[in-house]
Amino acid sequence: MDIVSRINERLGHLRQSEQLIAQLILTDLQFAATASISDLAERANVSHASITRLAKALGCSNVRDMKLQLAQSLAVGERFISENAAQREDIPAIYKAIHEILDINAGLIDQLHVEKAAHYIAHSRHSLIFGVGGGSSVVAQECHNRLFRLDILSNAYSDPVMMRMTAASVDVSDVVIVLSLTGLAKDVTDAARIAKEYGAKVIAICPDSQLADIATIHLPIKTNESDYIFTPSTARYAMLAAVDVLASEVAILTQKKSREKLRRIKHELNEYRQGPDRAPIGD
Repeated sequence: MDIVSRINERLGHLRQSEQLIAQLILTDLQFAATASISDLAERANVSHASITRLAKALGCSNVRDMKLQLAQSLAVGERFISENAAQREDIPAIYKAIHEILDINAGLIDQLHVEKAAHYIAHSRHSLIFGVGGGSSVVAQECHNRLFRLDILSNAYSDPVMMRMTAASVDVSDVVIVLSLTGLAKDVTDAARIAKEYGAKVIAICPDSQLADIATIHLPIKTNESDYIFTPSTARYAMLAAVDVLASEVAILTQKKSREKLRRIKHELNEYRQGPDRAPIGD
């Protein structure tokens, strides 16, 4: 359990002097993480011994250890700790944030890199798609949805063990598409490295990172997270757009064989839904 959670959990069970320090920490984490023990004692109007007792009560080995853990919590961001009531963002602000992230990413991907990546996918024996976490795993499945209808044999995986297993099964005729909003997902990075060692072409959709360095082709994205913590990450729209750019290029290369598959899919969906002809392919 992180130290801020421990403070909140144990606050009512602390001595009065320890509570004063704990409340000071929760109110001004920046100050508490960087201040000397003397400054802490003076600001909270308690003794040095009270601060030492609080560190022990929180399970820290000493005050230095407590301050180190506070600094680690500070790195997450005080906006997650503040109890100031957040104001609702209007609906137009949500759309504006999506437009902004798409504008940031609009010119990042090189057309030649997209064409080369699409060529690898269009001529692959099998395309594997890897992504973990709430955003990337969903986009990995969406990437599979984009590719199978273009007559590309593909599978999406988010389980770390399955990613390693399937990465070890590839050869030079296979492609592995790796997705990461940070480029820091260790399981995806490990799987990408394994796949490349066995000869597969690795296409990475991620920010500049170690994962990008491993890739045969890197299609870059940038994130731009808001300080408003209750808005879902807009970065996934940048990743979705990159997937659509890649899938659109694959569609051009595979149009002779994919056109009939798309027609058949559309026919069966119309039969199933009994809806308008211009309804999207797939719900």
